[in-house]
Amino acid sequence: MDNIDTNLLKEITGIENSEFKGAYNIRKDGQSVQRQVTENINIVTKKDVSGIDIYVKENTKFEIVHIPVIITQSGMKDVVYNDFYIGENANVVIIAGCGIHNDHHKDSQHDGIHRFFLEKGAKVKYIEKHYGEGDGTGKRILNPITEVHLKENAIMNMDSVQIKGVDSTIRTTKGVIGKNASFVVTEKIMTHGEQYAKTEFEVELNEENSSTKVTSRSVATENSKQEFCSKIIGNTKCFGHVECDAIIKDNAKVIAIPEILANNVEANLIHEAAIGKIAGEQLTKLMTLGLTEKEAEEAIINGFLK
Repeated sequence: MDNIDTNLLKEITGIENSEFKGAYNIRKDGQSVQRQVTENINIVTKKDVSGIDIYVKENTKFEIVHIPVIITQSGMKDVVYNDFYIGENANVVIIAGCGIHNDHHKDSQHDGIHRFFLEKGAKVKYIEKHYGEGDGTGKRILNPITEVHLKENAIMNMDSVQIKGVDSTIRTTKGVIGKNASFVVTEKIMTHGEQYAKTEFEVELNEENSSTKVTSRSVATENSKQEFCSKIIGNTKCFGHVECDAIIKDNAKVIAIPEILANNVEANLIHEAAIGKIAGEQLTKLMTLGLTEKEAEEAIINGFLK
């Protein structure tokens, strides 16, 4: 691992000097380069397609799995299929994400397809962060796909973050939620320049007391464009809530397209969307404390995306 590798890993995992503990698999430029398993968590290379299967034993508690991806070769298009099988009553944290360094004129792209299968009572905290850097004119493209299947009483919390350096992304998340199960998603996105980001979210609430809550916060600046498309299908007594809040600046564009489909009289589905500029009174208040207008804007945006 060179300095570029360790910096990318730090950006998407928060770990200094690539000192990973517990179970992990590090993928670089289309190949698995480091791996470690534990007594309760096994990682197996797929035989039919590029990717891995992650198996978490039932009743596993409070272990962490890291599966970061880094790309440093300009012009590479990497596609990976990762499946997670979480045993009954397990409770784990899974940290994924991709970092791309591109100093050349060819586009670099990573498409990660992740499927989660949670057994009864399982709990997963899933964190993914996408990051791009480099001085080249080639684009940094990330298209993550997440599919979630939750059995009875399972809970999955997903935090998705894209703050810097990604030129184009289509983020697709789908879920099928079982009885008394819950799927909670928090998304944070910032775009600038000519960047484009699209979120596609679709969840089926098929069994009694299934629920989902989605919170999307985004900032679009300069000439960037964002789209947020959500669809919740309530087929029984269930609860679904989608909240999309966006700050827009300069010549940026943000589109929010909600769709809720209630197929049962006891389906309780809510969608909220708000798009607007930074409030003038917020800027004025911070500027009276000694901040410049630019510093005040940055403070408001940082607070909004926390």
